[in-house]
Amino acid sequence: MSEEQNDSIIFHIEALRNTLIKCFVAIVIIFPFSFWISPKVLNFLIKTLINNNKISLNYFAPMEVFILQIKLALLLSVIVAFPYIAKKLWDFVLPALYEHERKFVGTMVLTSSILFICGVIFCIFLILPLIINFGISFGNELISPMWGVSNLINLALRLAFTFGLMFQVPLVTNMLIKWKILSYETVSSKRPYVVVTLLLTAALLTPPDIISQILLFTPTYLLFELGLLFSRK
Repeated sequence: MSEEQNDSIIFHIEALRNTLIKCFVAIVIIFPFSFWISPKVLNFLIKTLINNNKISLNYFAPMEVFILQIKLALLLSVIVAFPYIAKKLWDFVLPALYEHERKFVGTMVLTSSILFICGVIFCIFLILPLIINFGISFGNELISPMWGVSNLINLALRLAFTFGLMFQVPLVTNMLIKWKILSYETVSSKRPYVVVTLLLTAALLTPPDIISQILLFTPTYLLFELGLLFSRK
């Protein structure tokens, strides 16, 4: 490797380091504000999930709610800083791309972000209330639900992130066909394998209950079919 190539690699590593530092600093700067509003966000999230059900949440350790607020504050900081982070990462990779590649990658990043947000919203406002209502339905005069706030919020964050990822399926399907890695006919003929793969993925990414798995699998498979439809010539 020549000295010029070594200098180029060092330059790119240094540029990446500076980019990551700027992203980290942005999150740190936003964190105090995020922590300040995290109790309000936590209350809103709990009200949305519980809806009109008459249940109370409990915490079982002195620092439990405080730690939960820190987690939420970190998540909020990343969300608020995301446009800045995306711009800095985009500025880092932009010089290495051709004009047509820039347009394509930009479109993919925007589409992926929109799908992720849709998955999170779909999960929080539709799927999680259904799961909670299903859990409450087992209560009776002898059995009453007693839920921990950390368990509920951690479940909400985990499932929201999972739905955000699984909503990328139509984009992945479209990219595989557009890049000619797989043909439309091949993907279309492998539906049974796709169904099994999505079922296994849903089982791995959700709590061990059939309801959560079905609620994740159903929209994901419909999105796969949507991605297949848009990939059709």
